[in-house]
Amino acid sequence: MERRELLKMIAALTGGVFIGSELLNSCKSGPEVGGLKFSQADTAFLDEVAETILPATKTPGAKAAKVGEFMVVMVNDCYEDKDQVIFHAGIGKLDEACKKANGKSFLEATPEQRTALLTTLDKEAKDYQKSKKPEDPAHYFTMMKQLTLFGFFTSKPGATEALRYIAVPGRYDGAYPYKKGDKAWAT
Repeated sequence: MERRELLKMIAALTGGVFIGSELLNSCKSGPEVGGLKFSQADTAFLDEVAETILPATKTPGAKAAKVGEFMVVMVNDCYEDKDQVIFHAGIGKLDEACKKANGKSFLEATPEQRTALLTTLDKEAKDYQKSKKPEDPAHYFTMMKQLTLFGFFTSKPGATEALRYIAVPGRYDGAYPYKKGDKAWAT
């Protein structure tokens, strides 16, 4: 599977255009990009959000794939300044929404409370996407969800343990047996 194909699938799953996708071939790099800095606490927070979206089961979850670190790098290096501001502010908005809904921060919330909150935010983001104008900014939760999926399924644990994987070089076998319930292919 090629990167562009994966981005299209992620966009389809999250109901919109993958934020930053036009920039993936021209990412910038450096600690001061956009003027925003993510703290270790921000990265830990993003790991918990990602783990709530893709929890560990028989396969590793998003935290094992270090998706929080991935999000920080992608936002800093590949997002436009305006999208960086939205994403960074979204960390605070998500935590405030949890405090409002549950009386405690996201990190203090139970897994059930976290899941309920993110389900509500996902619906809010999808409704926003349907009604937004092209010049309106993206919803912060859409960015977080897209980066979680992209970061996990392009990581070693995501590609080799959650998906089926055969190291390249290999050969194409169009008649390879498939049984209902088998994992999707990473390669």
